[in-house]
Amino acid sequence: MTPYDVALLILRLVLGLTLAAHGLNKFFGGGRIPGTARWFESIGMKPGKFHAAVAATTETAAGLGLAAGLLTPIPAAGFVSLMLVAAWTVHRANGFFIVKEGWEYNLVLAVTAVVVATLGPGKLSLDYLIFGRDLWLKDWEGLLLSVGLGLAGALGQLLIFYRPPAKQAS
Repeated sequence: MTPYDVALLILRLVLGLTLAAHGLNKFFGGGRIPGTARWFESIGMKPGKFHAAVAATTETAAGLGLAAGLLTPIPAAGFVSLMLVAAWTVHRANGFFIVKEGWEYNLVLAVTAVVVATLGPGKLSLDYLIFGRDLWLKDWEGLLLSVGLGLAGALGQLLIFYRPPAKQAS
């Protein structure tokens, strides 16, 4: 075990558990799935209940998968897809900075997940435990898989389901 492996573990845990917390909050916090569904409907993601359930499940699974270092490029792709959809549907019109509800946070989460997929999860991961070494999907393969699947998932979801709400006249 090296400082590199410990640093990857810390990064995976913080990043993954942060996203998993967002998913669990959709299930168990505030408005739960019905409240999240109403919010999804209000931003143009219909049907809202379907998207609330998919977002909550994907955030939880991708977050826990990345935290554990299990098939790392796959949960990283989940991060990319989730953050692209969130940035496009919710934060795009607000500019870059998070203090104005911009897409800065989405960018940081997605890119950091891609970096982990590119480097591999390290020796303190389920990939290493199960496969006896870092999962072979790292380096260029991890980068391409996480970005490619993430982009495909986000674009598919936006093209099929996103219908921006009509602007109200001032």
